[in-house]
Amino acid sequence: MDSLIDFTEQQLEEATIEILQELDYEHLYGPDIAPDSDNPERKDYREVILKNRVLDALRKLNPALPEDAIEEAYRKIITFNSPILEENNRYFHKLLVEGIDVTFKKQGIIKTEKVYIIDFKDADKNEFLVVNQFRIEEIEKRRPDVIIFVNGIPLVVMELKSSTDENVGIEKAYNQIQTYKRDIPTLFYYNAFTIITDGINAKAGTITANFERFMNWRSIDGINVEPISIPQYEILLKGMLRKDRLLDIVENFLTYQEVSATDYDSKGRKIGNKIKLNKILAAYHQYFAVKKAVENTEAAINAKDKQDKKIGVVWHTQGSGKSFTMVFYAAQLVKKFNNPTIVVITDRNDLDNQLYTTFCQAKDILRQDPIQADVRKLSDEQKENNKKENTKVIHGLFDLLNEREAGGIIFTTIQKFTPEEGEMPVLTDRHNVIVIADEAHRSQYGFDPKTDKKNW
Repeated sequence: MDSLIDFTEQQLEEATIEILQELDYEHLYGPDIAPDSDNPERKDYREVILKNRVLDALRKLNPALPEDAIEEAYRKIITFNSPILEENNRYFHKLLVEGIDVTFKKQGIIKTEKVYIIDFKDADKNEFLVVNQFRIEEIEKRRPDVIIFVNGIPLVVMELKSSTDENVGIEKAYNQIQTYKRDIPTLFYYNAFTIITDGINAKAGTITANFERFMNWRSIDGINVEPISIPQYEILLKGMLRKDRLLDIVENFLTYQEVSATDYDSKGRKIGNKIKLNKILAAYHQYFAVKKAVENTEAAINAKDKQDKKIGVVWHTQGSGKSFTMVFYAAQLVKKFNNPTIVVITDRNDLDNQLYTTFCQAKDILRQDPIQADVRKLSDEQKENNKKENTKVIHGLFDLLNEREAGGIIFTTIQKFTPEEGEMPVLTDRHNVIVIADEAHRSQYGFDPKTDKKNW
């Protein structure tokens, strides 16, 4: 396809739909399924999900569950209790990836089971629909350019701008998304991520991302970085929205981060701090790096040579999101390899604290609290002190590794591996331990540099 530098917004919309149809998406024109159309799929313009498609998917994916359980699941899908958009988005994402707990009576016994909205294992068991010009009336009347529905749920919102007008570019598309969040917020309760493009440029980001955090997606296959001569919207659509990849991103490469932020009053005066919720979407290099690392991990686990259990090296430039690459990788390890113990090694206390904090803030995807090792091994005195009430618990690396048979994400500095009297004691002989070393090259200086044992 030639460059879209002379394309209008309508032509860009048509080209977008064409690509998605090539990816085997069904296409419907918004007005054709509007509440006042001949084939309505909503009862009014306030509704943002396609109810019958959602119910059909719930029944299809959960055939063993009774109808009252399906109806309870649907009620939970459309019921939100927070006045904050980001909190509602987080709530629904949890339902989406973990399933919906429903309680029902079967043969006189009250049971609680999960209802699933999407089959993440088999993309072909889900319904993928692209709708353009989908009108929504909430606080104001708005009509997003393109919305992608999966099983009737509006997961991706796309805003397109013409590249023929030098005054209207991709930043205007970003600003339009912000307007939609204000005027039709319910749509974004269900949103996984948004895409903005003017045909020349194309970027993806989450509901909490500022414009600078919207990122290009530069590869379709994870091997080749596509040249900028290819329209960027085409690369992004084919790279992110292939059915199985879209579901993979939604399930495994989105997380939330609670951070402290400055709070201001209506006049712009600082009034204190508040907890801000950020939604994190993996960039293309993080996504493909994690996929490759998981593949290499499986190969190392299954290697016949028990001495060679090396997984590999992921190289990052400064500021390219190394910490979240590690978070997404750790989350995949927990899910795919029967809950191994993960040891994260750094070479400085400040780096250890920084990375530990990032992991703590990503508990939604890790589904557990990481632990910091304070010392190599607990002394008898420290063990006794840990039993006392109102005492800060001291964690020993050796003890953390050997008091469990599986599970856990443990942070430690490499100084805790310093040999004692020329020999390094075995910390554990378990085989289900995976080590992630940050800045590993800095540990290769030999044994001449002295260790500060007061602060290791």
